[in-house]
Amino acid sequence: MNRKTRRKELQDRPIVKIAAHLPDLIVYGDYSPGQHSVDSFDGVLMFVDISGFTAMTEKFSTAMYMDRGAEQLVEILNYYISAIVEKVLLFGGDILKFAGDALLALWKVERRQLKNIITVVIKCSLEIHGLFESQESEEGLDVRVKIGLAAGHITMLVFGDETRNFFLVIGKAVEDVRLAQNMAQMNDVILSPNCWQLCDRSMVEIKRIPDQRAVKVNFLKPPPTFNFDEFFTKCMTFMDYYPSGDQKNLLRLACMLESNPELEVALQKYVMESILKQIDDRRLQGYLSELRPVTIVFVNLMFKEQEKAEVIGLAIQDACVYISSVLRVFRGQINKVFMFDKGCSFLCVFGFPGEKAPDEVTHALESAVDIFDFCSQVHKIHTVSIGVASGIVFCGIVGHSVRHEYTVIGQKVNIAARMMMYYPGIVTCDSATYNSSNLPAYFFKELPKKVMKGVADSGPVYQCLGLNEKVMFGMAYLTCNRHQGYPLLGRDKEIGYFMCAMREFLTCSCSRILMYEGLSGCGKSQILVKIESLAQSKNHRTVAIALTKISFHQSFYTIQILMANVLGLDTCKHYKERQTNLQSKVKTLLDEKFYCILNDIFHVQFPISREVSTMSTSRKQKQLEALFMKILKQTGKEERIIFIIDEGQFVDAASWAFLKELIQAVPVFIIMSLSPFLDTPCAAASTIMKNRNTTYITLGAMQPRDICDKVCLDLSVGGISQELDSYLVEGSCGIPYYCEELLKNLDHHRVLVFQPMESEEKTNVTWNNLFNNFAKLTEELRITTFHGDEGSKEVCNLTGGVRLKNLSPPASLKELSLIQLDSMSLSHQMLVRCAAIIGLTFTTDLLFEILPCWNLKMMIKALATLVNSNVFDCFRNIKELRRALKQNAASVEVNYRSPSLKPFGGMARGQQAELRELESEVIECNIFRFCRPIMQKTAYELWLKDQKEAMHLKCAGLLEENAHKCSRCRSGDFIPYHHFTVDIRRSALDTDTVRKMATSQGLEAEEEIIFPQIEIPKKPQVLPENISSEEIKAKVLSFFDLIISKMRLSEEDIMPWERCQCEDILEVVIIPLAHHFLALDEKNKALYYFLEVASAYVLLEDNYMAYIYLNEGERLLKILRKKKSWSHTFELATFYSLKGQVCFNMGQMRLAKQMLRKALKLLSRVFPNNLVSLILQTHIEKNKLSHYMDQPARGSPPPGKKKLAQLYRQTACFSLLWKIYTLRNSFHSKLYIQLAAMMQVNTALETQDHFQIIKAYLDYSVYHQLAGYQGMWFKYEVMVIEKIIDLPLKGEGIETVTYVADTLGYIKLMMGHLDLAIDLGSRAQKMWALLQKPYKQYRVLCWFSKSLFLKNRYKQLIQTLEWLWDISAVEEHIFSKAFFYLDCLDIMLYSGFVYRTFDECLEFIHQNEANTILKFQSGILLGLYSCVAIWYARLQEWDLFHVFSNKAKNLVPRRTLTMLYFQGMCRYLEGQVLYLQKQIEEQSEWAQDAGIELLMSLETLVAQNITGTVFHPRLYHLMAYVCILMGDGQNCDLFLNTALQLSESQGNVLEKCWLNMNKEWWYSNSELTKDQWQQTVLRLPSWEKVVSSNVSLQDIQKHKFLMRVNILDNPF
Repeated sequence: MNRKTRRKELQDRPIVKIAAHLPDLIVYGDYSPGQHSVDSFDGVLMFVDISGFTAMTEKFSTAMYMDRGAEQLVEILNYYISAIVEKVLLFGGDILKFAGDALLALWKVERRQLKNIITVVIKCSLEIHGLFESQESEEGLDVRVKIGLAAGHITMLVFGDETRNFFLVIGKAVEDVRLAQNMAQMNDVILSPNCWQLCDRSMVEIKRIPDQRAVKVNFLKPPPTFNFDEFFTKCMTFMDYYPSGDQKNLLRLACMLESNPELEVALQKYVMESILKQIDDRRLQGYLSELRPVTIVFVNLMFKEQEKAEVIGLAIQDACVYISSVLRVFRGQINKVFMFDKGCSFLCVFGFPGEKAPDEVTHALESAVDIFDFCSQVHKIHTVSIGVASGIVFCGIVGHSVRHEYTVIGQKVNIAARMMMYYPGIVTCDSATYNSSNLPAYFFKELPKKVMKGVADSGPVYQCLGLNEKVMFGMAYLTCNRHQGYPLLGRDKEIGYFMCAMREFLTCSCSRILMYEGLSGCGKSQILVKIESLAQSKNHRTVAIALTKISFHQSFYTIQILMANVLGLDTCKHYKERQTNLQSKVKTLLDEKFYCILNDIFHVQFPISREVSTMSTSRKQKQLEALFMKILKQTGKEERIIFIIDEGQFVDAASWAFLKELIQAVPVFIIMSLSPFLDTPCAAASTIMKNRNTTYITLGAMQPRDICDKVCLDLSVGGISQELDSYLVEGSCGIPYYCEELLKNLDHHRVLVFQPMESEEKTNVTWNNLFNNFAKLTEELRITTFHGDEGSKEVCNLTGGVRLKNLSPPASLKELSLIQLDSMSLSHQMLVRCAAIIGLTFTTDLLFEILPCWNLKMMIKALATLVNSNVFDCFRNIKELRRALKQNAASVEVNYRSPSLKPFGGMARGQQAELRELESEVIECNIFRFCRPIMQKTAYELWLKDQKEAMHLKCAGLLEENAHKCSRCRSGDFIPYHHFTVDIRRSALDTDTVRKMATSQGLEAEEEIIFPQIEIPKKPQVLPENISSEEIKAKVLSFFDLIISKMRLSEEDIMPWERCQCEDILEVVIIPLAHHFLALDEKNKALYYFLEVASAYVLLEDNYMAYIYLNEGERLLKILRKKKSWSHTFELATFYSLKGQVCFNMGQMRLAKQMLRKALKLLSRVFPNNLVSLILQTHIEKNKLSHYMDQPARGSPPPGKKKLAQLYRQTACFSLLWKIYTLRNSFHSKLYIQLAAMMQVNTALETQDHFQIIKAYLDYSVYHQLAGYQGMWFKYEVMVIEKIIDLPLKGEGIETVTYVADTLGYIKLMMGHLDLAIDLGSRAQKMWALLQKPYKQYRVLCWFSKSLFLKNRYKQLIQTLEWLWDISAVEEHIFSKAFFYLDCLDIMLYSGFVYRTFDECLEFIHQNEANTILKFQSGILLGLYSCVAIWYARLQEWDLFHVFSNKAKNLVPRRTLTMLYFQGMCRYLEGQVLYLQKQIEEQSEWAQDAGIELLMSLETLVAQNITGTVFHPRLYHLMAYVCILMGDGQNCDLFLNTALQLSESQGNVLEKCWLNMNKEWWYSNSELTKDQWQQTVLRLPSWEKVVSSNVSLQDIQKHKFLMRVNILDNPF
């Protein structure tokens, strides 16, 4: 074994790691000194104070994002401190202590060597200054040091208890070195007077300090012949532990310590337990270094002058033992002990890693008061001063690898130290501690402000007066931190429980108890405040109080406060007034000689009688309880007693016992809020909870809608951005307090922007404001809260570029998570931290891969425990997760809180059984999610930078293997051939590995892929040239039937065995992978996956999520484009093409056209923008298409993969472009349409891909149909049919055949061929169902149901709607559910029966109109709003009509080439026609203009013929109605006859029937009443009645709405 390996092994030994935390003085000293010892020696002391670290810690602790954490701070701190440590060690020094950003070093030598050693130390000091003369840190920190030197006699004290030892150096030299350092300015070296006396003055050039005996060192001035190296070597021979000989290259001998169990045990006592755990467990490396909220308790003990070291040592020993015992109770620790300005200071910390506990601040104050009281009584201690401060500080290991210590650095440490010194003789705390203590204000006294050195603004300082609860009358009221008009949100059910219990209480003569249990911050107090206001009545006596943690420790305290309120003592200003009140209340109930038993409890001064003076305490208590019972019985006869108690978990045992007796003796109503009991409640409390008259409510979270309302009210705005709403809903988990803290944090970082609310009708739509989506305040709350105030017209948005996902959590919430984390075992903490790296949601497979040294059984058991502890939620699949995320858990009513009430042993056994059950459930679950995002962020921040990077890299490597479509979809990219255009291989993988990965996914490397050479289109062979259209129809339908029969055989090569998993892969693989690459700063790879995600969301019809991830990509693109090395034109083109697709789906055609043109330009296919280039390009494309059509097929090499990726993008762009131009009504537009459609076909043919060619042919056929070219569209449909008949019937082929059936059916519907549409639709939906493609099946069902609806095929229609409902329920698919309700509204409006009630449809709209999928998909909401508007118009409810008509009007400009949009337009215009009828009836002056405008709109829609003729009968019908309303009978007849002819030719039974009925009414003498539809609605039968044959189809027809015409002559 070589020397290097040997040294490495020695350095890894535990004893060496322990020694790194201790000075040589301890490591090589007498390591078994007992509990107290004193040792003296001579030496030189150096005190180094480093400036700037506190400010830097503060800067990092208030950083906005999680990527500026402790790891960078550790790096910067140790960069500087380790350089100083190294210098000290090189010059023979021993680092005694690190005190935050300062250190104390010792050169221990005999007195005769002091002269030379002082010279060495001065040289060391000057070189330390030299380290920082010109350096500036990466954070802009100008680091400078101040050094003080002293020499002389030093005393070391060792003290402690059985678990911990501490050491301390004291004496004149220690005082001198601190004074010297205090005199130093930046970059000074100051010698104490004694040091200056003892040094070699001939070697040192100094500068005198005015009025001081200490001096400042300028420089060393050795003689010319002086050799410092020889001098230094000679000096080091007097240093006992300076490395020499073979070990001269070591910085410190202690890093080569041999194993010595006895020494190791002795040294361990000087080191904190958490450090020892880290040393023992390598998995916890770096675990303790973090920015962390803690509570600092600085204790200073001042001694009487001129006391001997032995005497001081004994006093310190006594104090230390007591301080340790007090801290241990509440998991506090002594971090350092050192001499501080003539006193001994203990730096105590609550909340170190692994030691966080609930009520930390309260415990710290309680401990401080306890320590103060004890130490003030210790002999020889003159003054005790304690400073307490709370906040974020750096807790971590600072120093050098061979010598370091665990310390705390931060402004809060400084504040605690300064308060301790500037406010001597008392216990003080800062404002953060005061506010966080949750203690009554009367426990504190605000002190005069003082200017404290090194503290810019400490804020208010308070003296802690003591934590013994006193009966402070009038100070225990229930309080509310809301203004009077603030509503109680989302708690109607909880208030309902109270109202029910109240009614029972008032109607019976027994007690009622209502208990609300919930976590801190869930709004329990607000519920009680509301209940208090509801309970007020002249016949009720309502007493409401709030308890604190201290109340629990005061016997009978709750009853004292309640009785003081019952007796009216809370308003008395003086004890005499209280005394008078008491006399009048109890004179008939108590003998006067016993009045004095009330003295202590009510702070009065009745004379003490002889009888009472001889009473025992227990007898006095019984007498008191009997009196109180009499008083309450008497009060109960006069009025009903209602007790409201907030924070009921703090009710003391004696008060519980009294309440137990009270509810049996007197009818009272007790309403109580409480947090979960930490320990088993007392017997009396358990009895009350089990009482049959007790209702126990476990409070659930607020719903997302209520959180949105709360934020709007808190900010006084009418709405908040969707991004902000999602962040607060997810982050708060429905807990109001969490929401408030998150909002304060955002406000603190100044990322909230308030702006006027924009109209939904934007005149200038850009990409940036395309999705200016705001979650708005509920209308009812807006009216009641703002009363027309301007606040409702403002919205709250976020500043640009804010990354909410990476936002660091607020300290208050982080502290709650740390408490929960620190209560876990170390292994469970490690699991949570690993899970946090993966993300908010993670899979067990990935977690298992990154957990260090775990087996599966260990992981399952740990996960089960963490699920049981509400750290994680588990789900069997993504669908379960989505379902859970939509709504928070509601409140639950229970009879009693079973976990608290079970016997202890039984509870343990029950928990074990429950855990075993949970383990079996966890095994079945693959998806886990943090219950609270704050926990995930908190755990994530605990990792150090290099550890995070390693974990992210590992996760990315594991996820990359599955970052593609599912095997069911042939494992390709969501952007076809995307990975062939960009090199996204991880650098750690070689080419062979990548090739293997690609092969396993069904892909091959580009050069190895061999395509079958396909022939591009041949002359028709499958279908003879002279075959008729009817024969083609029969052949095609029989072909589809044959396919279905083969699919039903479930042959392996035809039918998939599993459903599509692409959406699951998107959420658990690709999105996390993109974020892992972001964390690794691999921006090009992150961009690649963000584009994949956006493309996937476009396919899933979620335009909003596609928009979100395209914006993520845009942010990266801006950064990457600045780099000269980055050049990915395809990525940029894909980015614009996806943007164009999102804009197209949104109906923003102008934007879509711009984006698509940019994409084509980047793809080297410039689309012409002037007439000359348009004509020229059209000529070229026509020749190209003719060449493809006329020339016999010849085999040609397939395009390469990069080329294919470009061709696929081009095809997608052209497909959208010709549809965009279709919406423009001009001559030139027709030329652009023709060119774009032709270019789509030519590009598709170039791909040699069957599916792309078939898709292009179908689009080209539609183009020709809309243009009126009969022969051409039929030709291309025939070519499509020939192609699919030739396809191999497996894999992609079978899906292509199904796609053709689907698309052809849709085209036939739009063109008005309803029977053929139904034939094709029934087959297409069967094939998609067999292929297990629910997202494709729902699309068929949507248009298929419309065909059945128009044909009046009700049974098939209802069956189709049931399928649609099943898909929406099983797949959690909002769009299919929305279409379902749209069909239900259509059935009610036009078919004459009810399948789902109008109220149910309306409730769906109200609950989901803000849904991003519906809101940003043009058409569906237009249809829903318009249908509701028609309903209200028919009922003559015009106010409600206008509400929904205006909502629909805002969506009209978003035109798309879809059935949904034009169906919505038809419904919208129908609503306007009905409103026109009202205007004419009322003889409005605007009626004629409105009628002409409406007629023009209807004629334009018909003339454009954008989607086909299926909607024409309805449009002509409406035109006829407008004409007859305006007195134009001739045109009315023309339009009616046209509509009837079209209905007849299309087979549109629904419209034909309605037309005939209206025609008959219009030309008859009968008149319709205004309430005709209202009467019809009451008669509408349900579908069940229709099916049961109780209603005939003829009767159903009678329920159709008849358009009223009361004016046949021209009204104008």
